[in-house]
Amino acid sequence: MAKKKSSNSLAGTKVRVREGVTSPEFPEIPLSGWTGLVVEAQGKPPAVQVIIEWDDATMAAMPADYVSRCEAQQLYYKMACLNEADVEAAV
Repeated sequence: MAKKKSSNSLAGTKVRVREGVTSPEFPEIPLSGWTGLVVEAQGKPPAVQVIIEWDDATMAAMPADYVSRCEAQQLYYKMACLNEADVEAAV
């Protein structure tokens, strides 16, 4: 069986969600400006997916509605999976 191509060179990178990006599960909830750390990246360009663990600042500012909706659907709100193109390096 072939091994999945991984782009884990992005792992550990602090990122910010680009302007206009919304939650994949809840498109009416904007994620623009949210920041976190890439914990894993998979796929080949241009379809690289990054798993982001939100940082403390984002967690503190996260809308309560987003948290409750995630919990209602048994989704883990402290992380998200986005396209690599949806994020940029943060300082």
